[in-house]
Amino acid sequence: MFMDRIRNSWGLAKSSWEVLKKDKELALLPVMAFFIGIAAAAIFFVPAALSADDQGGLGGLGMLLVAVGVLVFTFTSVFFQGALVHGANERLTGGDPTVSSAVKGAMGRVHRLAPWALAVVTVNLIIRVLRERLPLGNFIGALAQGAWEVLTFLVMPIMIIEDLGPIDAVKKSSAYFKKTWGENLAARVGFGLLGIGLMIPAILLIAVGISLGGIGAVVFIAAAVVWIAVVSAGLAALNAIFQTVLYWYVVQGTVADGFGTELESAFGRK
Repeated sequence: MFMDRIRNSWGLAKSSWEVLKKDKELALLPVMAFFIGIAAAAIFFVPAALSADDQGGLGGLGMLLVAVGVLVFTFTSVFFQGALVHGANERLTGGDPTVSSAVKGAMGRVHRLAPWALAVVTVNLIIRVLRERLPLGNFIGALAQGAWEVLTFLVMPIMIIEDLGPIDAVKKSSAYFKKTWGENLAARVGFGLLGIGLMIPAILLIAVGISLGGIGAVVFIAAAVVWIAVVSAGLAALNAIFQTVLYWYVVQGTVADGFGTELESAFGRK
C-alpha cells in the first residue's frame, strides 16, 4: 500500500516536471516573490531598526513596524505561490500560462490570499511561542509545524481554483488529507531530499572558493549563491505545480489533457 503511494508520488512529480518544462517562466515567480518581498518588508524593517534604542530594543512603534513588515513579506510569498498555482492550473486546463496571466489570476484571489497570509503569520507565531515556552518546546513545535503543513497542503489550489476562503479551504484540505496522506508526505520527503541533493554543488563551490581565497572566493561563492537561488526557485515552482496536479486528480477526479496517461498510471484507480 505504502509503495503504491510512493509510485503515485513519483508519477505526480514527473507530471509536475512536464508542466514546468513547458512553462519555465513560472520559475520566475518565486524569484520575484523573494526580491519584491524583501524590498517591501524593508520599508518597515529599516525604520524599525532606526527606532531601536542603544541596547537594540524596540519600542511599541518599532515592534509594530516589524510585525507589519513580516506580514507584508508573508503576503508577498503567499501571493506568488497563488500565482504559481494559477499558472499550473492554466496549463493543466489546456491554457498557455505566462507570468502576467499567473499574476493576474492571483490578483483575482487577493481577497482569499490576504487573510491566508495573516493566518500563516499567526500560526507561525503560535508555534514560535510553543517552542520558547513549553518543556520539549522544540519537539512540540516541530510536530505542530509538520501537522499544519501537511493538513494545509492543498489549501492554495482550493482557494485559487474553487475561490474559497481560508477557513473553508483548511477544512477541505484536512478532509482530503485522508485520501492523499501518502502522496502528501512522500512529496514533502521527496522534495526535501531533492533539495539537499541539488545543494551539494553549491556546497562544493563554496568550499573551493574558501580554499582559493581572494577574487576566486568571490567568484565561486557568487556562483554558489546563483545556484542556490535557481534551485530554490525551481523547487518552489515544482511544489506548487505538484499541489495543483494532486488537486486535479484527487479532488476533482479528472485528468488534464496531455497528462492523462501518467496520472492514470500513477494512481491506477480500480
